[in-house]
Amino acid sequence: MTAGAPDDPRWAALADALVGRAVEVKPGERVMIAMGEVDSAPLAATVNAAVVRAGGYPQVQFLSETLRHDLLQHGSEEQLAWTPEIEAYGMEWADVYIALRGGRALDLHADVAADRMARNQAAQGRISTLRWQKTRWTLVRVPSREMAEDSGRDFEVMMDEFFNAALVDWEIEEPALIHLAERLNGSRSVRIEGPDTDLSFSVAGRTWVPAVGRINVPDGEVMTAPVEGTVHGVVTFEQPAVFGGRRIRDLRLRWDHGELVEATSSTEQEFLDRIIDTDPGARHIGEFALGTNRHLTGFADDILLDEKIAGTWHLALGRAYPECGGTVQSAVHWDIIKDTRQGGTVSIDGVPVLRDGIIASAGESRGS
Repeated sequence: MTAGAPDDPRWAALADALVGRAVEVKPGERVMIAMGEVDSAPLAATVNAAVVRAGGYPQVQFLSETLRHDLLQHGSEEQLAWTPEIEAYGMEWADVYIALRGGRALDLHADVAADRMARNQAAQGRISTLRWQKTRWTLVRVPSREMAEDSGRDFEVMMDEFFNAALVDWEIEEPALIHLAERLNGSRSVRIEGPDTDLSFSVAGRTWVPAVGRINVPDGEVMTAPVEGTVHGVVTFEQPAVFGGRRIRDLRLRWDHGELVEATSSTEQEFLDRIIDTDPGARHIGEFALGTNRHLTGFADDILLDEKIAGTWHLALGRAYPECGGTVQSAVHWDIIKDTRQGGTVSIDGVPVLRDGIIASAGESRGS
């Protein structure tokens, strides 16, 4: 049987995990299933069936970046800034939102001008804000052959890695991540060091939250929110940053006592400038997190998968998660990932917690 084929039994297992664990659909609840691209159809079918068995009322909505391309390329300024009323109403209607986002080649929107892309990204961000505010939600990235080819990965290997990462035994993994978050709660400062990187910020009074297979699948991270106005220093990203269908290479960001004073890239500079100028919050770090999923090893040039890779950390420009105590408001939430497996350290209160791709155990982090 081909990995990811419609008859692959792992689709049904994943649907059960999404409906039964990630969002815990209850009888009588209204469930919006956003099916992104045709590649997610096998999962959409099994999720729909699982919602019915749980006593919910499923509604499947088809969304496509391929179809969105027509709007991006030919739409008027008013159309680009349009927030689709049906999508917005769906967030008001639904108790639960399950997004099944199919993979695609990143160069799909390469011929779209940066200002047009940024304008439409801001409109998309308003839908995301409604999702955060109004629903109990989860997002899944469903790999595709096109996505594998675009990132130089073998599709069969990518699908096996995806299923292994998505179907982890959370009875084992969840206590470990809760323990890590508890270790980090009460900490005051973070310092990140590596090649051309020395970045620090306060996390005093902020909460570290474990991500354990609920809002993202695959999952596996521990996240917090830097104290606003405390970020200082520079960070460079060797791995291309991905946003809005663009690869932003050689990204370098520098803050001076809370103010973003430099944001440069060897590609997509105009697009980068427009994203960070979307609104005031887009120039601030709303999230910092450590990736912990050991089943994910290779980059897919996709945020939802790559940010969970064990041995990486990521920051998000823009909107903060309120459960972490962050206050940054923005239409943007852009996760940017750095790999420490080839060198780099994250120290918390002066003690290395992540070094060269390895998260220190409790004893090691105390220096014993």
